[in-house]
Amino acid sequence: MTKFGFLILIIISQMAVSCSGRKPKLDNKHLIPEKELVSLLTDIHLATGLLTLPSINAWASSLDSITSYYQIIEKHGYTKEIMDKTMKYYFFKDPKKLNKIYDQVLGILSERESHVEKDSFVVLARNLNLWPGKDFYSIPSLSGNDSTMFDITLSRSGYYTLSFSATLFPDDQSANPRASVYLSSPDSIETGSRKYYNSIDFLKDGQPHNYKLSIPVPENKIRHLKGWLYDFDIPFNSIQKHVKIENISLIYSRLAI
Repeated sequence: MTKFGFLILIIISQMAVSCSGRKPKLDNKHLIPEKELVSLLTDIHLATGLLTLPSINAWASSLDSITSYYQIIEKHGYTKEIMDKTMKYYFFKDPKKLNKIYDQVLGILSERESHVEKDSFVVLARNLNLWPGKDFYSIPSLSGNDSTMFDITLSRSGYYTLSFSATLFPDDQSANPRASVYLSSPDSIETGSRKYYNSIDFLKDGQPHNYKLSIPVPENKIRHLKGWLYDFDIPFNSIQKHVKIENISLIYSRLAI
């Protein structure tokens, strides 16, 4: 039995404590509508979870759990008596319907939990992403600036993973389209020593492809990560460029991933 299922039985037992061993005579008049009952039971379960948090528990220490449930019932516009009657009716007269209501509550809770986990993951991913540039690049650009050049200062040794999605369209005329990445020290001249990594060659099929490059930075020294997300061999005449780069991230790790 789930924690929530146990909670439901506790509520029912509290409400039915005055009943004898015989099934009471109940009717379905003036019951809480199913949709509103689902919402009410969902809030009760959420309140149960919140009461387990130390900060909330300390604030609500003067209230017992049953009192808290009754406050939720009143917040939804119903009385304890109506809630008692509704739960007794479903428990004794229509337990299958109660199970369906219970399933709806679990579905809502599961969906909310999924949203919370997804939102938490998005926030975490944003916090870990060291990429300082734009979220995406579309070339040709409406702004007229089609440069994807980057220069990122790396102050920690370890491993950096550059990831992105690139779509190179069939009408793109660039020669040897690729992503080029290299490391340089701040004290080196522009034409000085560079540590180049294997370029990432793009597929020209009009479909998005995911690319990833692992960049080890062994020395505990400030380095500059430089390059172009979209690079190509320089032609003698102007060419048609057509590419889209998105989902860009730069993730740091002390150990190789």
